[in-house]
Amino acid sequence: MKLDQTHFLYPDWPAAAHVHAVCTTRTGGISLAPYDSLNLGDHVGDAASAVAGNRARLRSALDLPAEPRWLRQVHGTEVVDSARQSESDTCQADATYTDRPGVVCAVLSADCLPLLLCDRAGTRIAAVHAGWRGLAKGVIERTVDRFAAADNELMAWLGPAIGAQAFEVGDEVRAEFVAHDTAALAAFQPARAGHWYADIYLLARQRLTGCAVSAVYGGNHCTYTDAARFYSYRRDGRTGRMASLIWLG
Repeated sequence: MKLDQTHFLYPDWPAAAHVHAVCTTRTGGISLAPYDSLNLGDHVGDAASAVAGNRARLRSALDLPAEPRWLRQVHGTEVVDSARQSESDTCQADATYTDRPGVVCAVLSADCLPLLLCDRAGTRIAAVHAGWRGLAKGVIERTVDRFAAADNELMAWLGPAIGAQAFEVGDEVRAEFVAHDTAALAAFQPARAGHWYADIYLLARQRLTGCAVSAVYGGNHCTYTDAARFYSYRRDGRTGRMASLIWLG
């Protein structure tokens, strides 16, 4: 199968024409089950040759200007400048930004929220890996702080993540978000005793609002329920990873 535009999602946002952004699906690659087929994560047990082949396919299909700056994600708040990271270097971080054309920022996900940011002028971009731990710790706020533009000149796109009807968490998760802002109560609905269904999209929007970022797009997919298109760690356990990428042309 040839990897082409039908295997990608493109942000529905009014970014400047030279801001290029895309999110992969699980289709169009060469990995075997349970990583079938476009697994881009090199840390999940897939054959190294398959991951390398999938990454090569990705770069060719999108005509990327460089190899994406892959991260070793740890559900934290570290934000790195991709321009200072070599193509062969894997930094431990959960967000990456740049103001240089030709540098490809990327994050991997399989239920956690991938979030892309840019300013309206198209001078600076960022990619964020925002699971609930990173959200609670402030990874969005720390990334927005890296932008020189006024916050109201930023826009965000929320990529495919686990939907509110499938994301069950414990009391402690709800308590952590509510301690930060009681508005987070609206993002949790009762599940079984001591557990809640969490709306990670709403939690992210609330954090963006707190940063004065009001232009927010996307947030209409569920990785857990759409097994044909998306990987889901919570659904499958042993599975692949999708990539959300952004770069300046």
